[in-house]
Amino acid sequence: TNCITVILLTLQTNILTELKNWKLNLIQHHKLQMRQEKEKHAAHVKQLQNEMENLKELLHTYEISISRKDEVITNLTQAFEKQKERVELMRKFTLWRIQHVKTKQEEYANNIAERHFRTALMKKVWAAWRSANEIRWKDKVARACQLRAEDVCVQLTNDYEAKIAELTATLEQRKAEILRLHNERDQYEDTMKKAFMRGVCALNLEAMTMFQSK
Repeated sequence: TNCITVILLTLQTNILTELKNWKLNLIQHHKLQMRQEKEKHAAHVKQLQNEMENLKELLHTYEISISRKDEVITNLTQAFEKQKERVELMRKFTLWRIQHVKTKQEEYANNIAERHFRTALMKKVWAAWRSANEIRWKDKVARACQLRAEDVCVQLTNDYEAKIAELTATLEQRKAEILRLHNERDQYEDTMKKAFMRGVCALNLEAMTMFQSK
């Protein structure tokens, strides 16, 4: 009887040791996955930040270009006082559009940061709940964790694919917006050139009339 008891105790100790080792391995594996996901997310956020910085630099370049064009417009408006109000309204509208684009970019970045925070918080809550109930449920929890991990991986894959699609659509939208602004600028320059040429022609005609009258 004592021998059987010792064997049972030894077997129980070995089983508990295996369970403990299995628990530690599972926790380490989970930590590794969490670290990898954090690294991926950090790289993704950094890429987004770089893209936003590039867009900001591009917008800044357009602001400088528009500012220079405003100086040219100001010089031209001295000969065309009747068009001064129209030129001023156009400049204010362009600046408002640029500010509007910046505001949308900031709102988009804040939304991404908030969603990332919620996702990280949900992962932490899930990890804490699983650790608290892991010993009691043993094999059942292990099976549930495995299924949950697969679901989470699938969900994360779907979420990242959706984010990539959303970012791609947003980038295309920003490119279209920049192209539209560029076309508006070219159209505006062409309008000003035509107006300037009309003014020059009018001045030439008036000068010719004066010379003929003399």
